[in-house]
Amino acid sequence: MVSANLVKELREKTGAGMMDCKKALAETNGDMEKAIEYLREKGLAAAAKKSGRIAAEGLVDAYIHGNGRIGVLVEVNCETDFVAKNAEFQQLVKDIAMQIAAANPLYIRREEVPEEVINKEKEILMAQAINEGKPANIAEKMVAGRIDKYFKEVCLLEQPFIKNPDQTIQELLNEKIAKIGENMTIRRFVRFTLGEGIEKKEENFVEEVMKASQVK
Repeated sequence: MVSANLVKELREKTGAGMMDCKKALAETNGDMEKAIEYLREKGLAAAAKKSGRIAAEGLVDAYIHGNGRIGVLVEVNCETDFVAKNAEFQQLVKDIAMQIAAANPLYIRREEVPEEVINKEKEILMAQAINEGKPANIAEKMVAGRIDKYFKEVCLLEQPFIKNPDQTIQELLNEKIAKIGENMTIRRFVRFTLGEGIEKKEENFVEEVMKASQVK
């Protein structure tokens, strides 16, 4: 178990995100120096240093899937028009739009999830744990783990990248920031599903989107 103080210390030393610091320490068994190396190798420390810079250029891109059955609009920002025209940046934006189509995130980051939504989810998870016969103290620990899993399902930056499930969207973004050398942010998105709210057959959109991308 990685202590909060250790995570805080690593974050102060590298400027990397809290979750990235926690993961780095877990991967290196709490060794601070190795954790710093881990973050540098992943490009996360470099990305963090650029995160304060203004990103006001970029692209709004669209992804339409399944003959118009799913549509996504996403805005990804960078610092300069030069990078906005860069083929690698443009591919990143397309990949993010495809991710949204396939994985249907509800928010970009966990900080955007309304408190009332989190509290309601915790209530449901607590009821599930109690119904499973778990004592209150164990149920609370289970809820903490399950709410973390919930964030990873509904927050775009925490979702596994559909083209490389070993990498999150945040890690993909950090990798491109380190490589291209500019701050980049996913500002907003909207996802439309044809007939949304009408009961219909369940389908595997991740599989469909991946097949469509391979055909292209």
